[in-house]
Amino acid sequence: MLPHRSIAPLDPQRYAPTEARPVRGKSRRLEADTRVAPHSHAWAQVAFSATGVTRVTADHNTYLVPPSRAVWIPPLVVHTVAVVQDADMRTLYVHPAAPLDEAWRRCRVIEVSPLLRELVHVLTDIDPDTPPGEADALRERCLGTLALDELRRAQPLPLGVALPQDKRLRHLCEAVLDAPTRHATLDGWAAESGASARTVARLFRDELGTSFVQWRHQVLLARALALAARGKPMSHIAAELGYASPSAFSAMVTRTVGMAPSRFFGGEATGSTASSRG
Repeated sequence: MLPHRSIAPLDPQRYAPTEARPVRGKSRRLEADTRVAPHSHAWAQVAFSATGVTRVTADHNTYLVPPSRAVWIPPLVVHTVAVVQDADMRTLYVHPAAPLDEAWRRCRVIEVSPLLRELVHVLTDIDPDTPPGEADALRERCLGTLALDELRRAQPLPLGVALPQDKRLRHLCEAVLDAPTRHATLDGWAAESGASARTVARLFRDELGTSFVQWRHQVLLARALALAARGKPMSHIAAELGYASPSAFSAMVTRTVGMAPSRFFGGEATGSTASSRG
């Protein structure tokens, strides 16, 4: 279902990071089918769902964010947040002067370690109106320094679904994102869009530098993460995504992200595939 209720971001200046307080936290409960209007900040952002699933679109990519993952958004990048499943959204704002290397100038998905998860929770529970000299503000600075260290250590993941500029292809891609299993082949999607499979394949190569099959694998992985966050077993996820067996799904995951489903999904899904070793 497409989001249908648009809301504005919370007052960003209330949570703005400074050189004295370089990492600030913000929390917000968001209901399913809500969309936070496009916006950007002068600082970087770590978007994390403590519970539920959100979809973050930024820099011509879209990312499904379950509780085991977070999305890093650099300063000045326009982004939107769409809520797939009721979410406890936790956000860290990071001052642009924070000591992070070149890789952090691009959007990326990272694994959320248990320590980073706890740091996010504590930082987002601190009253944003706390005066700079008070104990909570000093504690915020110490925790923020540790959070930055955990971010540097976080494992980046090859996730994110690229979105094209071409309007015809963008419409088709958004249809796949909404219902990735409606057609199993490019021919089916091309027919629905009114274009030939050859034309759509060429647009994927020209616009996104990939094939439709490779792009759709990323969509299916994103959908699988959302299902896993709801506690669905691997056998259920494989069947819902159209795979003949859990082992076939396991093989796709391993080929696409370079790790077995048992590691990729962590503890979010119950059960295991028949071939979790890849």
